[in-house]
Amino acid sequence: MMLSLDVPPLQEPITYRNNILLIGSCFTEHISDRLAHHKFSVLQNPHGILFNPLSVAQSLDSYIDGRVYTADELFQLNELWNSWEHHTRFSHVEKEKALELVNESQKAATDFVRKADWVIITLGSSFQYYLKEGGKHVANNHRAPAQWFEKKLLTVEEIIATLSHTIEKLKAINPFAKVLFTISPVRHIRDGVVDNNRSKARLIEAVHQLCERFEQCSYFPAYELIIDILRDYRFFDIDFVHPNYMATTFVWEHFVKSCIEKDTAVMMQQVAEIMTARNHRTRFPQTDAHRKFMDSYLAKTRHLAEAHPYLDLTAEMEYFSSL
Repeated sequence: MMLSLDVPPLQEPITYRNNILLIGSCFTEHISDRLAHHKFSVLQNPHGILFNPLSVAQSLDSYIDGRVYTADELFQLNELWNSWEHHTRFSHVEKEKALELVNESQKAATDFVRKADWVIITLGSSFQYYLKEGGKHVANNHRAPAQWFEKKLLTVEEIIATLSHTIEKLKAINPFAKVLFTISPVRHIRDGVVDNNRSKARLIEAVHQLCERFEQCSYFPAYELIIDILRDYRFFDIDFVHPNYMATTFVWEHFVKSCIEKDTAVMMQQVAEIMTARNHRTRFPQTDAHRKFMDSYLAKTRHLAEAHPYLDLTAEMEYFSSL
């Protein structure tokens, strides 16, 4: 037996017509990957995975401002050129290539944020690292020596002030964009159990105050669904820290139920069937049975695309017509 949690539905639920920008921790990518699999229009973590509120706000500010990074903002460490504001997936042995990767992603995000209907933000930790030399807050330590950094637990007031400023900037360039906050259920166990809970508590309180302050902000309780409802190590990977497939599926089902418009949820089932067929690998592609299978799903895909032209199924139609 488990506790129940009544997740209130969004007043304006998400539909296939929406553009969705997702920013934040690795848990963000679980939701984003499932949305992308169901063919929603998404842009995921243009700075890479981010855990703390200051880095999330800084990244979103940079898209709103149309910021272009310069070569002198990169630094070299362990034979790679890196950015203190980006995840290591942007690092490269060549400085010019690292800068190119950063600014290509930056341009895509700058364009996307202006048409985004939803910005989904998943916060992971209230702990913030600062460079001792210069005091800059960093998004990723890039395996630099620990003595380079000072660690600080942000206050609720600091989190609210930073994210409030960013939300106001977002409203100025995209007044119809809505923000959905979640808190990552991933435990930052390196902070220790007690400090991890202090960190999560500050995020939760700050986000609820932001939702009270801004009418376009909402909260989805991913954290509570795993930590308080599932409450069992069966739902975690072997590190006892990261939710496993069963847990993320449980959260996804609640997300669909409370955040996705009902007719869209029905369409998602049709899209999921097409995507499953798209990923099917046959041993005998030369058989009549396989050709009939491909023709059948080409017809289904075309019908769905014609009925809903805002749904991009181009790649799937090309695949099913490739015989």
